[in-house]
Amino acid sequence: MNIKHLLDKAFSEALSKLVGSDTPGIVKQAQREEFGHYQANGVMAAAKKLKTNPRELAEKLIEDIGLKGTCFTEIAGPGFVNIHLTSDFVAQQLNSVIKDSSLGVPSTEVSKIVVDYSGPNLAKEMHIGHLRSTAIGDSLVRVLEFVGHDVIRANHVGDWGAQFGSLLAYMDQLRQAGQSLSTELTDLEKFYQAASALFKSDESFAKTARSYVVRLQNGDNECLSLWNQFIEESIRHSQEVYEKFNITLGVNDIRAESAYNNVLPIVVQELEEQQLLVESEGAKCVFLDEFKGKGDKPLPAIIQKSDGGYPYMATDLAATRYRTQELGADKVLYVVGGEQLLHLRQVFAVAKAAGYIHEDQEFLHLPFGGVLKEDGLRFKTRDGADVKLIDVLDEAILRAFNVVSEKNPALSESDRGEVARVVGIGAVKYAELSKNRSTDYIFDWDTMLAFEGNTAPYLQYTYTRIRSMFRRAGTDSLQGSIVLGENAELRLGVKLLQFPETIESTLDDYQANVLCNYLYELCGFFNTFYEQCPVLIAEEPSKTSRLLLCELTAKTLRQGLELLGIETVEQM
Repeated sequence: MNIKHLLDKAFSEALSKLVGSDTPGIVKQAQREEFGHYQANGVMAAAKKLKTNPRELAEKLIEDIGLKGTCFTEIAGPGFVNIHLTSDFVAQQLNSVIKDSSLGVPSTEVSKIVVDYSGPNLAKEMHIGHLRSTAIGDSLVRVLEFVGHDVIRANHVGDWGAQFGSLLAYMDQLRQAGQSLSTELTDLEKFYQAASALFKSDESFAKTARSYVVRLQNGDNECLSLWNQFIEESIRHSQEVYEKFNITLGVNDIRAESAYNNVLPIVVQELEEQQLLVESEGAKCVFLDEFKGKGDKPLPAIIQKSDGGYPYMATDLAATRYRTQELGADKVLYVVGGEQLLHLRQVFAVAKAAGYIHEDQEFLHLPFGGVLKEDGLRFKTRDGADVKLIDVLDEAILRAFNVVSEKNPALSESDRGEVARVVGIGAVKYAELSKNRSTDYIFDWDTMLAFEGNTAPYLQYTYTRIRSMFRRAGTDSLQGSIVLGENAELRLGVKLLQFPETIESTLDDYQANVLCNYLYELCGFFNTFYEQCPVLIAEEPSKTSRLLLCELTAKTLRQGLELLGIETVEQM
């Protein structure tokens, strides 16, 4: 149950009844120190409409609000209505939620939603620049599926284009020299750098590389064989990252750029039939009034280049066409960096003009900022190369192992290794998701691996603290119900009931940091409760009631972290 929705509905209905028309009320949560208290606004506007005294109208409203047993109300100031949830109502809701596998989160009206995320370039290995799209997108699909949507993961990988000419020519050169390609491709980054360097330094090789692009595009069998070998190895590298990073993307979620190659001429034909294409300097372009460049000059969306090649605009239009016409998507979310803002705006605008996107279909760009070092510069190696994402994850696990070994040396080495994996990967992911996605953030090892503050280790440790309590209690099966007597119990209880509201808010603007902040605050309320309300030494029925509160807190923490793609362990 969403408590705010319950109060909004009751308040609006009561106010509309008094005013005689549909008059929405606005209920908002009061300050944190008044936890469990809400304030209703709207009386002042209604009183002005009726030309009556606001406090008198508020008194009538209180009599008719229809929430007996749920809350008690009082009038404050000139006509504000304060709503205070009763402890009995909160306890009743908690006893219902604890039996619900979805923790009170209602199923939504099902939509088919495509989420486009990660999208690495298969010419080289995934780097830290892929961290944000991958983590944000995967958390988003988890939350969308949790509330009941039909979600399609779309990994729009780059596997086509001019750079593959150099790679294929280099592969052929190594093969003719008798070298093992499988050995050479174990480090894609070095392979890519070697091919690129040769392209720049050897004109004969560069000429051969350019010919390989043409051969590839024309479907040459030998060239395609080399290309397939390279793509298979590249996908293996990507899947290794996804598995280590606890990402739900699989091979079947890939629909690469090359998948649209045969559709590109059809896109051009359909745009011509719509009379949208204009030839400009030999290229076929779409000019729309809303896109202007310097000096108010029309900005072209290039669909086909003067040499007959197709840029990203054409491929992305083909993808849009596929997602609406073939997949029947109601909504498509693009988790793509902010630097692609103009490009995607043009893609969506041209697609709408072409009839690929209809009025009842929604396409949204969810931009994000960059990952920076402490000096505020982009995260690069000392020689300026992109940092491999797999290296970042391995480093996180190693650092977490050292932290865990220091905190709990009594754990066996194998147990420390498993805890380090969960803590290290969780720390990287949470450091990303706990920030507003639209801003840049500093990548700082010490902060993200800390066991204090708004970090994954703090949340994971709180969970293990609860689980250790149940081991000491010697039970995982509780018979009884939650009864709230102490203020710390009520505050924790109300916070637990706000999980459905948090999930809804997370999806309002697709911001995972809303869920992160909720889980962090939940841990704070739990730890205050733990300090102020003895659990294992309490007398019955308080002992069972408090253990049930602990159980629901652990369930909520575990579920919330799972929606972020973060695992938990039983001890740390």
